[in-house]
Amino acid sequence: MSAAPLKTFRGEMVDVGGRRLRVVTAGPAGERPTIVLEHGAFGCAADWAVVQEKLAAKGLRSIAYDRAGLGHSDPGPRPRDGRAIVDDLTALLRELGETGPLVLVGHSMGGLMVRLFAVTHPDRVVGVVLVDAVTPEVMGSPLGSRAVKAFGWSLRLVSRGARLGMMRPVAAIRGDQIGLEGEASAEKRRIFGLASHAHWSSEEVSRWPVTSDQARAADFPTRMPVAVITAGAENTATALKAIQVLPALASANGYVEHVAGAGHASLLGRRFADPIVRGVDQVLAVARL
Repeated sequence: MSAAPLKTFRGEMVDVGGRRLRVVTAGPAGERPTIVLEHGAFGCAADWAVVQEKLAAKGLRSIAYDRAGLGHSDPGPRPRDGRAIVDDLTALLRELGETGPLVLVGHSMGGLMVRLFAVTHPDRVVGVVLVDAVTPEVMGSPLGSRAVKAFGWSLRLVSRGARLGMMRPVAAIRGDQIGLEGEASAEKRRIFGLASHAHWSSEEVSRWPVTSDQARAADFPTRMPVAVITAGAENTATALKAIQVLPALASANGYVEHVAGAGHASLLGRRFADPIVRGVDQVLAVARL
């Protein structure tokens, strides 16, 4: 199933070997690390619009993109597991001429992708920011495993409904739970209603256990700065938070911030995005970059 053509979109299409990925860049190019933003399941580059704006205001260059088959991007070969996604990101960065150091920021399921990229390319990654992110340990808990299976089941239903056009009216109401503005919000809603987006999102989530195992195969280097930003006050959802903070606790240069009042999606919006930028600042400060 190919992505439906959309009339307008932010960013550009980049060929990564006979197929294209949509990428949105912001901020000036320079000697400082590029911030790579990895969205969560059923997400897209639009999710990061507010964060990109805030990073650009600090003079930092950032890259957000739609993974293969999602949003505006062309589909990629199956299986859509973590290794395929890391290979795509590697190709995308090469085509963009991004050869310098990177800070990786991953939201939700994107936390697995940035971990796998970081341990695969430790020479390129100066630090990681995990934003209400999934870690491999989630699949090791009975509650987490059941939640992932339930999410996969619900996405399969969404994919079937989207083929009949049922997601378009839903998208108008619930397509943007982040709290985006202007074209980014409109784009998020359009993408939310696409059958192609639902289909390939379901494909990714079906490989979640495999991607988790791939990410579990190696830990972040001990001295790599790891910032963890979670949605909600510290005393909420404590079982999940105890798992989410593990990468920061294992790092010699870890940082943790819990954001009271924020939800899993709204954490990326204008009201709550500043802690994400602080996480990037912490990583850069430790790396002295």
